[in-house]
Amino acid sequence: MAKFVTLYKLTDQGVRNIKNAPERIRQAKAVWEATGGELLAVYSIMGPYDYITISESEDDEAAAAFSLGVSALGNVTTLTMRAFDTDEFERIVATLP
Repeated sequence: MAKFVTLYKLTDQGVRNIKNAPERIRQAKAVWEATGGELLAVYSIMGPYDYITISESEDDEAAAAFSLGVSALGNVTTLTMRAFDTDEFERIVATLP
């Protein structure tokens, strides 16, 4: 399965509703699992972003749909990046001329 790293930034609405954040995280995990993916890790972080997740999904389209759906709720904005493990990276590098 493809792996993804997503950075989340709280919106004004998300900050106003911060006490509901733990439940929203539990719901997001359930949505990932319902779509055949898995939310591997969730961290609350300090700095320019508020959360980071590591997840797996069948493909890029499913991950994009999840990120767009979460953003559409209005509590966070997302920045999702495809992550390649060392085996995948080795295969990529092996294709170089």
